[in-house]
Amino acid sequence: MMNKNGSNHRQLLENIAYRAMLSRGLLPDFSTAALAELDKLQSPARSQDAQVNSSNGIRDVRDLLWASIDNDDSRDLDQLTVAEALPDGKIKVLVAVADVDALVKKGMAIDEHARHNTASVYTAARIFPMLPEKLSTGLTSLNINEDRISIVIEMVINQDGSLSDSDIYQAVVRNHAQLAYKSVAAWLEGNGAIPARITAIPGLSENLRLQDKAAQEMKNFRHVHGALSLDTVEAKPIFDGDTLRDLEPDEKNRARDVIEDFMISANGVVSRYLTSRNLPSIRRVVRTPKRWDRIVQLAEEHGYKLPNIPDSKELEKFLNQQKTTDPLRFPDLSLSVIKLLGNGEYIADQPGDRSPGHFGLAVKDYTHSTAPNRRFTDLITHRLLKSAFSNKPLPYNLEELDELARHCTEEEDAVNKVERQVGKSAAALLLESRIGDKFNAIVTGASEKGTWVRILDLPVEGKLVHGFEGMDVGHRLRVQLESVDVEQGYIDFKRIHH
Repeated sequence: MMNKNGSNHRQLLENIAYRAMLSRGLLPDFSTAALAELDKLQSPARSQDAQVNSSNGIRDVRDLLWASIDNDDSRDLDQLTVAEALPDGKIKVLVAVADVDALVKKGMAIDEHARHNTASVYTAARIFPMLPEKLSTGLTSLNINEDRISIVIEMVINQDGSLSDSDIYQAVVRNHAQLAYKSVAAWLEGNGAIPARITAIPGLSENLRLQDKAAQEMKNFRHVHGALSLDTVEAKPIFDGDTLRDLEPDEKNRARDVIEDFMISANGVVSRYLTSRNLPSIRRVVRTPKRWDRIVQLAEEHGYKLPNIPDSKELEKFLNQQKTTDPLRFPDLSLSVIKLLGNGEYIADQPGDRSPGHFGLAVKDYTHSTAPNRRFTDLITHRLLKSAFSNKPLPYNLEELDELARHCTEEEDAVNKVERQVGKSAAALLLESRIGDKFNAIVTGASEKGTWVRILDLPVEGKLVHGFEGMDVGHRLRVQLESVDVEQGYIDFKRIHH
């Protein structure tokens, strides 16, 4: 698709991302002090460098059939998974998470950078990592055929998908196969051949089938108890060299489900582990939706009656019905519900507190602990876990945790805004030759700040600048593209009636 901005879209979008980060108070570059520390880090943490969780020391579980499943282009590998069949139909699921704290200590300049940004920033043209790539894709990444210190979350799953038992400990692990979501999903779903990387490791195909079985059971159990079936379509930029060629839907699949279900369960185990030892934690919460009334209206428009009081189990029944009866439009309904549920946030949870829980996942105990290479809350959680392992003083006092939870929520919003702005800049590049074109659209946001719509031809969102009166989330309409601003990431539509 030709446009007037030349062909080096990658550099253009990278520059936009850089300026957007600065405008939001985020640091796109590492400090001189952080780079000096980085120069001194030359090898991964060894087992003798890490804290010991018991008199037995750190476990050696390198011989298990550990594998990573991630995006095709992922290089910052945070977790590995493996499963084991047990008597009585139970399945033991193990999740190994990179022990970033083994190298990145509290108070280091590298840690201060991570604490400031709180997350890696994934933009259309460039990733701005929370940790230097020498660490996040190297020394602290669970790379293939490398020994790494990790924190292992062990879960025993009953046949009905419920959790029977769990444990957490430090261990040395080894990634035997670096796998990708799309190819693994195609094989699991019967739509593609088994990836060569799986057949190269004896027993791995059977183990992945077992993991898939456990994940399906865990998912079913969660949804019976009110976890929401939501299925949105994310846009992934496709480059041809440095030229942006298209936006491709990046949809959920069976392999993503395996990892997602394991991580949700693992995060619950970590949260309860800390509480059981009378230690504080940073919880991830999604409170009762403030716009439940609009969710009720949406359901009524589809012929379904929801109760007036928020009820995740009833909402899940409605979503399941719509996913079955209208699968093509279900991502649009999901997007509407997600917008109406509201944003997640972090809170510092003290022992004895009553956490609001996570409405969308239907869980009371939930933290973030499975992505420490790219999310600072997970690194905080690992440091709290190590205090539990070693009975040493907490790395953060309660006042610090409160402040960190607030800061991480605020910076997550800043990171999301940067990622969205650059994503819209990429979309604007593709759409600038289509001014005047007409599209089918759905309203994704409606507030005093404005009304937003997503067109259905491309997964692109823009502002409805004319004809927004009476529009609310979930409404369908016909729009015409009025203007775009690549630098600002503005895409403006007006409502039309034909």
